[in-house]
Amino acid sequence: MPPSRGIHRLAVATAASTFVLLFVGGLVTSTGSALAVPDWPLSFGQVFPPMVGGVLFEHGHRLVATLVGCLTLVLALWIAIAEPRPAVRASGLVALFAVVLQGVLGGVTVLYKLPLAVSVTHACLAQTFFCLTVALAIVTGPGWTSPPAAVRPDERPIALLAGATTAAVFAQLVLGALMRHLGAGLAIPDFPLAFGRVLPPLVTPLVTVHFAHRIGAVIVALSVATTVARAARSPRAELRRPALVAAALVVVQVALGASIIWTRRAVVPTTSHVALGAALLATCFALTLRAVRLGVRRSAEPVPIGFRREVPA
Repeated sequence: MPPSRGIHRLAVATAASTFVLLFVGGLVTSTGSALAVPDWPLSFGQVFPPMVGGVLFEHGHRLVATLVGCLTLVLALWIAIAEPRPAVRASGLVALFAVVLQGVLGGVTVLYKLPLAVSVTHACLAQTFFCLTVALAIVTGPGWTSPPAAVRPDERPIALLAGATTAAVFAQLVLGALMRHLGAGLAIPDFPLAFGRVLPPLVTPLVTVHFAHRIGAVIVALSVATTVARAARSPRAELRRPALVAAALVVVQVALGASIIWTRRAVVPTTSHVALGAALLATCFALTLRAVRLGVRRSAEPVPIGFRREVPA
């Protein structure tokens, strides 16, 4: 049975709203508004406080989070009722659990005055939840259940490369969240050098975390380049397109990272850097899903005669 078009549209809307939520959450951190509202779940004891100063960003973040939570609830229930595939139903329930946990972590972050471990976990879970919503948008699409054409033997390594790249991007986002919540964004004040050197003196934890984030950027760039080089040789647009998007996002991310230093953490480049990092993660994850699907389909299909290996007598 093909997936419901309504479920797919709702999944796409949920993923898009989650991306907006990530951007608004980045604004909260970039503007230093995380404690502009000191209570939770209400705001100054109200549902709609005066939206002035940092309250605009912090309470706005809560409003968007509420919208995403409601969309996820409806999506998970609709999938549980109408979706025949057990793995998709399970993914919908996991997404619902993740968004509830994310809301609780957000509240703990405020009530306990930004504990580092909770703040970083909140940021990383947001990225994970975004990937879940993107996955639901993909697998509920009309093209997911239709069988792909025959897969070339050299396409199988793309799934491994894309998966490794996704892991590298996620690790980089963890470092970025740690750096952001430690206040280490300007621990190294120059770019592309670090204190005028290639290797800076790692004299403080802030400098160490910041420099690790720069090294991570190099690793991510090389990983994406390797994946793109492999995917570009595939005749499949469903592999080439996300790979090329990932390459473009890496270039923009590096430029934004440099501009954060050069503008002394201006709000727009800092927030955009956070949001595009999430977009890069989701793009690499989508590429991995599509590549894995092709590999699974291929392993389930009979091997064409031209590719059969003769078994020696």
